[in-house]
Amino acid sequence: MTYSRKFAEYVVNHRFDGMTEEAVQFTKRSILDWVGSAIAGGKEKPALILNQTLKQFGGNPQATNFVSFEKTSAHYAALVNGGSSHILELDDVHKASILHAGASIIPAAFAAAEWKNVTGKELVEAVALGFEVGIRIGEAVTPSHYDIFHTTGTVGTFGAAAAVGKILQLSVEEMIHAFGSAGTQAAGLWEFIEDGAMSKQLHPAKAAANGLLSAALAKERFTGATRILEGRRGFFAGLVKEVNTYLLFQGLGESYKIVENTFKIHSCCRHIHPTLDLLQEMVQEHDDLWNRIDQVLIEVYQVALNITEKYDPKSVYEAKFSLPYASALMLKKGKAGLDEFTEENLDDPEIRNMMERITLRVNEEYNQRYPKVWPARVSIRLKDGTILQKETFYPKGDPENPATEKELIDKFSQLASKGLTSNKVNQLAEMLMNLEEVKDVSRLV
Repeated sequence: MTYSRKFAEYVVNHRFDGMTEEAVQFTKRSILDWVGSAIAGGKEKPALILNQTLKQFGGNPQATNFVSFEKTSAHYAALVNGGSSHILELDDVHKASILHAGASIIPAAFAAAEWKNVTGKELVEAVALGFEVGIRIGEAVTPSHYDIFHTTGTVGTFGAAAAVGKILQLSVEEMIHAFGSAGTQAAGLWEFIEDGAMSKQLHPAKAAANGLLSAALAKERFTGATRILEGRRGFFAGLVKEVNTYLLFQGLGESYKIVENTFKIHSCCRHIHPTLDLLQEMVQEHDDLWNRIDQVLIEVYQVALNITEKYDPKSVYEAKFSLPYASALMLKKGKAGLDEFTEENLDDPEIRNMMERITLRVNEEYNQRYPKVWPARVSIRLKDGTILQKETFYPKGDPENPATEKELIDKFSQLASKGLTSNKVNQLAEMLMNLEEVKDVSRLV
């Protein structure tokens, strides 16, 4: 049996009633978290440019984009909402697959659900299944694939196709073809990080839109490669150095990958979060820490440095991928959220000076444990010679160190208030947290 067929049979034959309560609740929280990021991100320059550009092409009023809250085609809405939800670096991530599943899968499912007027139950099920497929493929190709390719853009396309395929009620054969078309469109290169370029937003945007397109084409009998993953010129052969194929189906049907999802607390790259958690604790525990610091040593795994070892970020967005900058920011402000990553703080001479006292180092033990865990250790030498040290393997938001439902709702409210009145924010939060009772998803917007 081909890999595509095995995934297709699982998705097509799955039923909402078979979902565990934990999976249902976790999926609703993931959708809530994504909607908040999409609404707030929709006010940022990359999303505005993306929306304005696509608006020139027009589109049938099928689904809502969260930038202007106008109805447009489902394809357009998935693209814009996928891009906007990834801008603020507050969207979810799955550790072992290194996949921002929400940003690439939920916008596709949400647009399709609104387009087809499906129930909240159908949307919840579709999102959970999209995560299942996307995460499993991501785990199989990680970490070698991640060296060059941004998993959110590549693997996310398969997850989006699975989610939309479920909403469109594809047959097993149609789902196989949807995966074939998804795989041939899967893309996303890490080179954007060298410039802090906006093209990063295209990765989840295109993953969502291409996944939706793949499923919609399959519904009309458009064919795709039936061995898109394992074929001799397929996804694994072309984009992956090492594949752990046993991870594709290990435990499939026994539990749900979405419950392993991680939620972000700080507004920056997730590889920085373990360090920020430790620094935040130190700031809270020690009076006037900022003025007492002599040197700071941060130990992480190699991949974290590959992405975040930037000592001279030139923009606020680039600063979100700078471990030295974000660490210095946390030490001074005690937070690293939307209100802290600003143009004013970017050029703060005190923060820049503190960055020069921060040393980054690879910890070989952490390399061995990554990506199942994303550890960090911080050692601060004070001016009086005292050494402060903390270590974490599970930053806040991990399933092992979960954010509470209240914390996630508070985060959603902060983000959604960037585009909605407080009354609408509260109404939307209540509907999303009771999504399985919603009879028509289009009512949400």
